[in-house]
Amino acid sequence: MTTPIEAVRLPDPRAAYASLLRTRPFAFDERVGAWVAADAAAVRAVLGSPALRVRPPAEPVPTGIAGSAAGEVFGDLVRMTDGSVQQRLKAVVVDALGTADAAHTRTVAAGHTRDALDGGPGQGLFQDLMFGVPARTVASLCGLDREAGAEAARAIGDFVQCIPASATPAQQREAALAAARLRELLGPGIEAGEGGTGLLGELVRAAARASWSRTAPLLANAVGFLSQTYDATAGLIGNTLVALARGTAKVPGTPEETEALVREIVRYDAPVQNTRRFAAEPFAYAGRTVEPGGQVLVVLAAANLDPTVNAEPLELRPGRADPVVFTFGAGAHRCPGEEVAVSVATAVVGELVAAGLAPGTLPAEPEYRPLANARIPLL
Repeated sequence: MTTPIEAVRLPDPRAAYASLLRTRPFAFDERVGAWVAADAAAVRAVLGSPALRVRPPAEPVPTGIAGSAAGEVFGDLVRMTDGSVQQRLKAVVVDALGTADAAHTRTVAAGHTRDALDGGPGQGLFQDLMFGVPARTVASLCGLDREAGAEAARAIGDFVQCIPASATPAQQREAALAAARLRELLGPGIEAGEGGTGLLGELVRAAARASWSRTAPLLANAVGFLSQTYDATAGLIGNTLVALARGTAKVPGTPEETEALVREIVRYDAPVQNTRRFAAEPFAYAGRTVEPGGQVLVVLAAANLDPTVNAEPLELRPGRADPVVFTFGAGAHRCPGEEVAVSVATAVVGELVAAGLAPGTLPAEPEYRPLANARIPLL
């Protein structure tokens, strides 16, 4: 029987998730050493519980990066911390990202996509479209020029290696160097204060409105702007292209159809399939208790397919009315970068279609990156 971790890399994980929803919506799985929350009710309960933390209480920062620049950035990221201070800073981040105009984001991403396509269909083109273009787009939104943005895009690829528990010492060392360089690249935008431009200026102004005065956490979450759109946006672009290659979705004819497809892919073939929570206090649910020290694997992709919240959930239906989507989380740690990710993915896919993308030239059954939670095809 497939584990929820193995399902991430299946050609089609939906059958495995549908079985999990029917038979084990909340249960302990010895194979993964954690409780598994799969249906919408369980996922909501877990993500909304103050008894559960986003990091192990005894290790708020991974040991391998503690004391390094990567550890300092990691320890201030709102996605990696809990508590009242986190909520104050999260409100600042949400306020800043809320100023990002979707049309402008699409325009910037479209320009970077065309630049990538102008280089020709060489090896690594889709890798660049999935990872490089989103990172360079966010760097541009932060006010970095082309050269600095390209460097930031490369550095964020090294930094995010420190986030998985599987990170090697070599990856952690590279992440530390990358974090230091990213702070150098983004620091001037924060130091410019309320007169700054782009997302960094908006972040400083949002902090001022919230009476937040500490600079280091702002800079860390400026790095977070780049890191939060990295794997998730790559998976969103890639999974949309796979749906086109398989014929599961028709090639969109308008920007509105492209955006509707991308938003449905967020639910149907989630780029982030699961996340974890760690019990700091007993967590009781459905007659079971997760004791302190226990873990919960939260299968976001399965909850997206719960028929109690989405009618006919195994059908790909762009333009679905009021879908319930857990891909970007819920509660205190709901990702604030969803609209940026959707805008970037819409622009990349739209430019590929405009350039004459032939879905038949893409693999309909690709391999997937060997990741535990992100579903990213190898194109």
